[in-house]
Amino acid sequence: MAQDTQAAVSAFRWARLGEPLALWKATFRASRREVRAVFRELDLRAPKRIHSRQIAQLYRMQLGDALRYLAAPPISADDLKVLADSTLSGAALRKPSQARSVLRTIQQTLDPFRFQWVITARRPSPAEWKAAIVATASLLTYQRVATIRRNADKDDQERAVKAYLRDVLGLREEAPRKIDTMRDTPPPGSFCGESEVDGRKADIVVSLHDGRLLLIECKVSNSALNSVKRLNNDAAAKAAHWIKAFGVSQVVPAAMLSGVFKTRHLAHAQDQQSLALFWAHRLDDLGGFVNATR
Repeated sequence: MAQDTQAAVSAFRWARLGEPLALWKATFRASRREVRAVFRELDLRAPKRIHSRQIAQLYRMQLGDALRYLAAPPISADDLKVLADSTLSGAALRKPSQARSVLRTIQQTLDPFRFQWVITARRPSPAEWKAAIVATASLLTYQRVATIRRNADKDDQERAVKAYLRDVLGLREEAPRKIDTMRDTPPPGSFCGESEVDGRKADIVVSLHDGRLLLIECKVSNSALNSVKRLNNDAAAKAAHWIKAFGVSQVVPAAMLSGVFKTRHLAHAQDQQSLALFWAHRLDDLGGFVNATR
């Protein structure tokens, strides 16, 4: 297991170091345009003029993400809804009370380093204005690129697994479905993409030749800490749910792994949480398991 863990880390390192800057540059330029628009709309050069009406306008202009990144640290959309006790939409924020609540939340959490002139109620110098735009756009870009990477990596992994099942193992690909009982499963020797299995989504559902279900969660991690959430707290929790619903003789919960994982976390998921583990760089192991059920 330790050797495969290191091989996955090496593959992750190679992919990240070889990644072009084009994605970062394009995302930064888009983020900077949005941040500039927020600064202009809020008239941050004259902070006393900021009014709740401008908050609704920002959301109508699809600039809510950039607004949240004025805070220190940036506030997630879900957190802002709770903190401001408001729905975040242009229509909802037409109500002055909700717009004022969002504005107060942003003002209370405004970054005092980036926006010192707002805190001290003065006009910014040109250098302060430019630095605040660049810093805010960089924060927004980091989050967006991380999300793009995470989704792209997961999508790539899912495509590779499906292609292997279909083109190498010869399994039939069926349409995704809702699976509440074993009667709802694809025919033996087939698989389907993301499907709801007893109320919890599985990325890939494989109907094995012996009638059991192989329920695969595709997991890509960029850090050992992140791997705990993705593997032990997510995939393993689903495994426990599916085993309780269908029984250990009916389902085989599994995780397909790419990226950075700690060996001890993998061992715990495998030995204590009944999760079968496969590596994306060793798909033949998955093939061996599936063929052994014939």
